[in-house]
Amino acid sequence: MLQNFPYKIVLASKSPRRQFLIKELGLDFELRTLDVDESFPETLIREQIPLYLSEHKASEFLSDLGVDELLITADTIVWINNKVMNKPQDRAEAIAMLTELSGNKHEVFTGVCLMTKYKKVTFFDSTEVYFKQLSPTEIEYYIDKYQPYDKAGAYGAQEWIGYIAVEKIIGSYFNVMGLPVHKVYEQLSKF
Repeated sequence: MLQNFPYKIVLASKSPRRQFLIKELGLDFELRTLDVDESFPETLIREQIPLYLSEHKASEFLSDLGVDELLITADTIVWINNKVMNKPQDRAEAIAMLTELSGNKHEVFTGVCLMTKYKKVTFFDSTEVYFKQLSPTEIEYYIDKYQPYDKAGAYGAQEWIGYIAVEKIIGSYFNVMGLPVHKVYEQLSKF
């Protein structure tokens, strides 16, 4: 619905959820992916982490970006008890993450970078998510069936765990999925 948009959109994301959400916005885009180091300075907290990572990811693509192209990169983290939860490395870490999320509130932060050869805009969104108390059996069932190793906090709100565990969300549901599409659309409209 972005009429006469002057750029070809390039989405740099391996996330099928981000690809789905950009497509559902009605945007034509080209997909490009690279393996990018997702480490960050330990001094960063909350939204600073995904903002840093989305800009870092974008910088890896800049040299190959055409003058008529606009790149979208994003990163999502879960923040709980004053610490970050990224993607779990293995089953034990996924169990530990979901056990900590169980019965608690956490925040989901997504940082987004929109970049052309000559302009860069970064922004973030945050969403509060409240989980019910989960049994060890529910946690293990979800991990074994859905293999959430590519998801921050070891869960996808759009999957079984979201149906049974999420009691309340304050903010954008789509931000929890990995992309605050309302803000992406707004920023693209102004770009």
